Amino acid sequence: MELNTIKPADGAKKARRRVGRGIGSGLGKTAGRGHKGQKSRSGGFHKVGFEGGQMPLQRRLPKRGFFSLTREFMAEVNLHDLQKMTETDITLETLKTVGVVPTMTLRAKVILSGKLDRKVNLTGIGATKGAKAAIEAAGGTVADAV
Repeated sequence: MELNTIKPADGAKKARRRVGRGIGSGLGKTAGRGHKGQKSRSGGFHKVGFEGGQMPLQRRLPKRGFFSLTREFMAEVNLHDLQKMTETDITLETLKTVGVVPTMTLRAKVILSGKLDRKVNLTGIGATKGAKAAIEAAGGTVADAV
């Protein structure tokens, strides 16, 4: 095989469609654009969602919902995650090193899910009312989150 003999496989290169080149081509005269109107002209286009001046669907429907920009930096920690850990004093850094929360996490909150039988001291981590009650019932403490 030589570089000057290499050519593409059969059917790999298809000739581009030549429009407006006579009636025999099947795409002569109007070149497949129909008759008259904005879309038949060169440069004639309108933005996506345009409905000819009618109020577009995306503006007719009400706005709904909310997308939190900080969602990916927040983490929820279950009580049974704390139960599995061996550490007694737990901070956000401790949770990151153990792998309970992702390393990009900026804030964490303990939620009431699972059981906690051992004493843990939380520092700089939030907790729901139920989770705080469960931690204190087990003999632990919850310092206010920073």
